[in-house]
Amino acid sequence: MNNEIRQEQERLDEVLETINQQIGKIEGETSQRKKEVVNIRKHFWDDLKVNVDTFDDYLETIIGLRQQAQALSVSEGEHRYTSKRLSTLRRMKEAPYFGRIDVTEEGSSLTEHIYIGTSTLTDPSGENFIIYDWRAPISSVYYDYPPGPMEYSTPGGVIKGMLEKKWQYIIKGGVVESMFDTSLTIGDEILQQVLGKGRDKHMHSIVSTIQREQNKIIRNDRGRLLIVQGAAGSGKTSAALQRIAYLLYKNRDKLKADQIILFSPNSMFNNYVSNVLPELGEENMQQVTFQEYLDHRLADSFQVEDPYEQLEFLLTEADAPSYSTRTASIQFKASLRFFEIIKTYRQSLERSGMIFRGVKFRGKTLVSAKQITERFYNTDTTLSFHNKIDKLKEWLGELLDETEKLELKKPWVEEEIEYLSKEDYQKVYSQIQKKRGDTEDSFDDYEQENELLARMIVRKKLKKLRKRIKALQFINIKAIYKQLFDEQIRNEQWKGGNTPAEREICLSTQKMLDEGKLYYEDATPFLLLKELIQGFQTNTSIKYLLVDEAQDYSPFQFEFLKRLFPSARMTVLGDFNQAIFAHASERVNFETLTSLYGMDKTESITLEQSYRSTKQIIEFTRELIPEGHLIKAIDREGEKPLLTQVSSREELHDNIVSKVKDWQSRRYNTIAIICKSAAESAAAFKALSLIKDMKLVQRGTNEYEQGVVVIPAYLAKGIEFDAVIIYDASAQTYGDESLRRLFYTACTRAMHNLQVYSVGEPSPLLLNASADSLLATTN
Repeated sequence: MNNEIRQEQERLDEVLETINQQIGKIEGETSQRKKEVVNIRKHFWDDLKVNVDTFDDYLETIIGLRQQAQALSVSEGEHRYTSKRLSTLRRMKEAPYFGRIDVTEEGSSLTEHIYIGTSTLTDPSGENFIIYDWRAPISSVYYDYPPGPMEYSTPGGVIKGMLEKKWQYIIKGGVVESMFDTSLTIGDEILQQVLGKGRDKHMHSIVSTIQREQNKIIRNDRGRLLIVQGAAGSGKTSAALQRIAYLLYKNRDKLKADQIILFSPNSMFNNYVSNVLPELGEENMQQVTFQEYLDHRLADSFQVEDPYEQLEFLLTEADAPSYSTRTASIQFKASLRFFEIIKTYRQSLERSGMIFRGVKFRGKTLVSAKQITERFYNTDTTLSFHNKIDKLKEWLGELLDETEKLELKKPWVEEEIEYLSKEDYQKVYSQIQKKRGDTEDSFDDYEQENELLARMIVRKKLKKLRKRIKALQFINIKAIYKQLFDEQIRNEQWKGGNTPAEREICLSTQKMLDEGKLYYEDATPFLLLKELIQGFQTNTSIKYLLVDEAQDYSPFQFEFLKRLFPSARMTVLGDFNQAIFAHASERVNFETLTSLYGMDKTESITLEQSYRSTKQIIEFTRELIPEGHLIKAIDREGEKPLLTQVSSREELHDNIVSKVKDWQSRRYNTIAIICKSAAESAAAFKALSLIKDMKLVQRGTNEYEQGVVVIPAYLAKGIEFDAVIIYDASAQTYGDESLRRLFYTACTRAMHNLQVYSVGEPSPLLLNASADSLLATTN
């Protein structure tokens, strides 16, 4: 083996020499391109003759301007390309490649050594590959096959042959530290080293340890919808990010990063994953939370609740009188049944039920809501619903034109002219001159100028009203949505919507709307109804849509996303066992999603292997959930999770302080004290003030920090920590069966060590945990 490592080091030295030569060459090119860009920008107008005296002169000026702009664009593009390549080469110096496959293609006696890394490297001629990008077609062999027969797809067809050997390397700082001859999996040795590392503040690329199941996710390019159900720690999110890198590589001539959007659970998670694509030399895709989208569309009209406010209410207000109604409302409004009710309701508005706002100007009604309603329903009945709204908008616009003419001679306009400040008067006068092309310093016709001033004043006053009409604000969507919950509509259209529970839902919804609030469960339905009435604001530029923590989205929300991004292929990733929101049914799954695009356009992949935690932690956490035995543990040894029962809060806090000090001495970079709710987190943070530099993670926290954090379980989703403390797993805190998934989510955040505390009797959720998987002690 030492001889093999020596030979590999000699090859690596040659590769590094090639990289250094290319770096030197590209540094010169990058510097030259930068000078060209600066020079063109500096002298952009110097070389351009601007002449608009005649049409020919004007045309010549336009052509010259386009040529200059094109020259600048080309130079900027070349500079971006060389800068990006230079950055990639510098990263490659640390570890140019991580794997090798020895392949003999069918019909050939020659065995090729294919080295695989994070980016392509060719020899100086550019014709021979020294390193293949991990996304190249042949690289899929490395992830998908053990030694033996293999095949891979290329644009020219399927290539078959034999995989003779497969090697993995650990290279650091340009030195081959070790190499492994692997078989079926991308190896345990390297995987153990990667998984055994301390966690830092960012997620990192996993290209050197991608498993076969993950590779299916990454390279899948069939159908409209890819559903990935994966156990906690199975690498769903990592695979999704590598998938984005793969798509950008495969479709580099027609796909840009800004045509991909990732819906993530919260803004802190966005920061956590922000490093992965740049590590692979790609730009980050667009990232947004569903709540950010809702706020963008609705915050001007309502005080919009976010999902964590909703969850906090459910976790802390179980004794509230409105609790059962609110829970039923959440589940009902997330259902496909409610989606269909809204569609039926919108269709009924073609016959009756539209509610409009009257149009007023300076306190006087120009047209009443009743007149608008009569006009809408008396318009040509052969027109479509949206055409009738367009006709209504045109009519109201014409009404404002007539109003403008009538108002010109009104006394208030004369008063406005008289009270114009010198500054405002000069401003209006300058605008008039500019429109007329005047160069003189004074008005020459009092009546004409007065008329122009009057027109400008009236138009300015009407401008906001015109804008509102153009935005269809004369339609009272809030009142129309509230009307959906009226008894008559409920009886006529809900098909069985007259139960006591549904009557209570209707009353509470209407009360909430009267207060100017929009609960989270109402936000998407309200927006859907608005879009169905006013026309959908679709985004056709997005080609790929990825939804992480998909179990937290309702069927209703997925139907909305499908309509919002009609040109996109969708990838959804989730874990039923972490479905912590109230709309999740008793046995949540993704079966309803197959109806989005149909079975023939939908593919599903299940990941059962968990990589995040030690074998001991996985063996414990899988006992917390139904069918947990299906989750496979990685063979990485560690300490058993520990359950410690204490008698008081004071004793709890003393224990936690001591445990944190112990873990810090063991060089754990990230330690999380996970609480059930934000309220419990705030109390714990205050009580544990002896822990130095501890941070409280709240709903608005944007950056994932290293060190010790106190965090609610629902904000920890998608993130992993070296060590986790469950703050209080007592029967009092986690006594309800509905909290099982939340508790499981909290426990599965731990990579290396898990400590569970209980003030008093432990939660019944721990009853299934065997003595083999959980050490229990009492202080």
